[in-house]
Amino acid sequence: MPLVSIGLPVRNGAERIERVAKSVLSQDHDDIELVITDNASTDDTEVVCRELAAADRRVSYHRHPRNLGILGNFESAMALGRGEFFRWVSDDDRIAPDCVSKSLAVFAEDDRLILVTAQLSYSVDGGPEQSAVYTGTALRSADPVERFTEMLRLLTDSHLLMDPLYGLFRRAAAAAIPRRNMLREDQIFATKLALAGPWGHVPEVLGHRHWKDESASDMVPRLGVPAWTAHVATTMQCREMLRWIDDDRAGLTQDQRRRARAAVRAMWLRRQQELAARRARKVSRLVSGRG
Repeated sequence: MPLVSIGLPVRNGAERIERVAKSVLSQDHDDIELVITDNASTDDTEVVCRELAAADRRVSYHRHPRNLGILGNFESAMALGRGEFFRWVSDDDRIAPDCVSKSLAVFAEDDRLILVTAQLSYSVDGGPEQSAVYTGTALRSADPVERFTEMLRLLTDSHLLMDPLYGLFRRAAAAAIPRRNMLREDQIFATKLALAGPWGHVPEVLGHRHWKDESASDMVPRLGVPAWTAHVATTMQCREMLRWIDDDRAGLTQDQRRRARAAVRAMWLRRQQELAARRARKVSRLVSGRG
């Protein structure tokens, strides 16, 4: 029975946190710890969390005296976890009672795996729940570039197919990957994970997320990054991926680096074409409206 740490980063989530904590503590896997990292909340989050920790020894509560930012709070939750395996959960999420046990069963089948994902359902901007089924196998490949290319495809196709940030990690493998606060950092982290090792997948819905469709401009103040980066988010994302591909810590051969760079360039070009098409449609609607 390995210890599994569930990290719950929160800021001003007093009204939501009890529900997600209940779903974590109701897991059918016995050895669970819930690590709550409070990012200097200004509401009653501290009161609620201290009550949760007092009521259940599996809950540990850590309050930051100042706001570390979204990424800083997520990283602190992983750093404070003691388990061999780790999963993040947001303060407005919920996970099924067998989420952890079914993910661990996939890990037990293949000791190469560093991450096991599962299907999630989503409520987008408060709408009805929706989900999609991922049936691919490329992320389990021994070839890091095949995994990387598949992750790039998923980033373009649909967020409903997979969210690696909310899978179950081998904590040491995920914690070893350096991260940088910037727009689309979660997508960059996903591609670094794809290069780091094979993934498994549970093709059934084991959790639910409330999804807010936010533009890059909306995310700028939340992340505390320069406003101008919203206009070049895709270019900066691709540049950061290219930096990691050439970093010795990625462990790629020269041929693998060449193939991975080509995949990044193809994604950048595809997104630029999509952006141009959207702008053309917008101009067309404006012209038609004037007519």
